[in-house]
Amino acid sequence: MVSRRRLLAAGAAGGAAVLAPVGWTASGRALAAAAPLDAGDIPKYVAPLRIPPAMPPVATGPERDTYVIAVRQFRQQILPASWPRTTVWGYGSTAHPGSFGYPAPSIVARVNRPVRVTWVNQLIDARGAYLPHLLPVDPTLHWANPPGGVEHRDRHGRWDGNPRGYRGPVPQVVHLHGGHSTQESDGHAEAWYLPAARDLPPDFAVTGSAYHEFRSRFGERSGLRWAAGSATFEYANDQRPCTLWYHDHSLGLTRENVYAGPAGFYLLGGGDDLPDGVLPGPAPTRDDSPNAQYHDIPLLIQDRSFTADGDLAYPGGHATGGDAPPIWVPGFTGSTMVVNGRTWPTLTVQRRRYRFRLLNGCNSRFLLLSVVANATARPARPVLPVWQIGSDGGFLPEPVPHERVALGPAQRVDAIVDFTDVPAGTELYLVNEGPDGMYGGGRPGVDFAPADPRTTGQVLRFVVTDATGVDTSVPPEQLRLPTHPRLGPAQRVRRLSLNERMSGGSGSTVMLLGTLDERGRGLPLRWSDPVTEQPTLGATEVWEVRNFTRHVHPVHLHQVQFELLGRGHSGRSQPGPSDRGWMDTVLAYPWEVTRIKARFDLPGRYAWHCHLLEHEDNEMMRPLNVLPRGGAATGDGGPLNVPEGP
Repeated sequence: MVSRRRLLAAGAAGGAAVLAPVGWTASGRALAAAAPLDAGDIPKYVAPLRIPPAMPPVATGPERDTYVIAVRQFRQQILPASWPRTTVWGYGSTAHPGSFGYPAPSIVARVNRPVRVTWVNQLIDARGAYLPHLLPVDPTLHWANPPGGVEHRDRHGRWDGNPRGYRGPVPQVVHLHGGHSTQESDGHAEAWYLPAARDLPPDFAVTGSAYHEFRSRFGERSGLRWAAGSATFEYANDQRPCTLWYHDHSLGLTRENVYAGPAGFYLLGGGDDLPDGVLPGPAPTRDDSPNAQYHDIPLLIQDRSFTADGDLAYPGGHATGGDAPPIWVPGFTGSTMVVNGRTWPTLTVQRRRYRFRLLNGCNSRFLLLSVVANATARPARPVLPVWQIGSDGGFLPEPVPHERVALGPAQRVDAIVDFTDVPAGTELYLVNEGPDGMYGGGRPGVDFAPADPRTTGQVLRFVVTDATGVDTSVPPEQLRLPTHPRLGPAQRVRRLSLNERMSGGSGSTVMLLGTLDERGRGLPLRWSDPVTEQPTLGATEVWEVRNFTRHVHPVHLHQVQFELLGRGHSGRSQPGPSDRGWMDTVLAYPWEVTRIKARFDLPGRYAWHCHLLEHEDNEMMRPLNVLPRGGAATGDGGPLNVPEGP
């Protein structure tokens, strides 16, 4: 167990987040040299919840809002204040150095008002030299592979003998998760770019294999050219109001890049949103006063592990022997819970209703959340319902009360919790009964052991105080939510598979997407195999995804928000009330068929993948190409000749 004296000594330089000083690089220590921090030693509920502010734009005009947002390395107080600070990465406005944080400020957008963002890779030190990764990187995966040069980028790499794996400049590319984005602004995994560092090795590829194509396409549309170390994306925001988020999506590095910190909310309002005052508010906006009070609060929930020095710890999976390379691990669950960049924070709430934008930003952990009076009692005994009013893509048909909310990685739940009748001085807790490991479905305490109630089973404390003003919001059980037309008839059904296979090299289990053969068996495919999912522009398709594995997989499609049609052995069990909204990430349960319907209305190169980041980074991602009208849709499946509904 790590002593308190050692932690205080290591944290003597603690304080607010600061940018890396001259000459500072990521920790040169091998992870094995730093003792792990026992999560049970970390005091809980001693720091207030940090609420991400709104990202400041560099320009607002009649046509669009414009941002220049970089990713940088800095130190931030994630552990309690007297403990060591943690080196992380995060986004912020280049025109506002104080805006950088983990999580990043939220981009606040309006329906049908475009947002243009220049995303800059500034993972460099003050001298302009590149910064290596904070974590050990397995270079033998199918990944961005900058040292392979132009000819061998975006392929399997080689280990150069360094026990921390790849130590070169780090690729970045940002994906707006859930956004209805054109291909050049989607954040394709092969459109990454290195920082414009002064010491880039001359034989390295500085951009991914898709970067130049998308730079040319964006230039044709806008007349703008992307500068070195950056990419400019434009988001039309031509979709329903909803809660989106942005994060890195580099090929074979997403798990480690996101774990290092770069992520933020993208809050899309307007359109057919409800009138002001109907839902709890306000949310953070531009130019808020420092003392602004918020009743619409985004909550990014993640799990992290730390060393005694405060560094992020990730199981790089070193093979036996000190000189062996780090190897990929099939899943990760951390030892602490972090909300908006702080371990186990406290939120003071008034006796009124609050809107929470819940986001599971974990690499692999599934969350089962409830509001309780006793933080450690299991089974948890909920004392307040969590009213779900929206999912990934916007409002549900009607509010749905939950005792326990399920959230897979990357999923969002738009929720209301009503503290009106809770006495002032009451302390309540948001707790988690998801497992401390891979999730196969079922009930906590029956089908799997819930998360450790002393650590990862606790998330956030609420302290209730008297209200200081009138709550004009409508009680959730009385809300009338906007309705949206459903998708029309589908022209095609596509039969797909989730598979697990033993890796010949490492002997570990590798998860793969694929199609089905004529006997209904899975045909696993890798990222580099020929494209099988190629709908034609404007087509509406039904995808039947059969899960041949023991685990639940959150399946994410780029470009589209889709409808869930059914689940179960045949895929025709009717979705529950909370699954009747629009989604971009759906949970596919073991040995079941998950049926979704989507309309593909933007042409170009996209992807679909499992959002367990360790799986995504090791082949559980496949290309999704939308062909121009007049082309023949390709891949598994055929004309829809059976009823779509359950």
